[in-house]
Amino acid sequence: MRDGIYFEAESAADIERAFHEVVDDYLAFCAEKGKSPEKSYKGSFNVRISPELHRAAATVAAIKNESPNQFVSKAIAAAL
Repeated sequence: MRDGIYFEAESAADIERAFHEVVDDYLAFCAEKGKSPEKSYKGSFNVRISPELHRAAATVAAIKNESPNQFVSKAIAAAL
């Protein structure tokens, strides 16, 4: 997330409350500015492809001594 969201608490018991407050403040700020809240990305997603394309990608990845994830990640990076 590029928008910085920072919070602190005096005790472990206050952490959740402080977190919810800062998120609520961020959402209010976005609404005030007419901006969509920034979405976080976890780094994984599902891609639906044909079995033939799946087999070909897995085969090429194996030839390159890469995992299918490494192969697809490099292909996406090259396309961008």
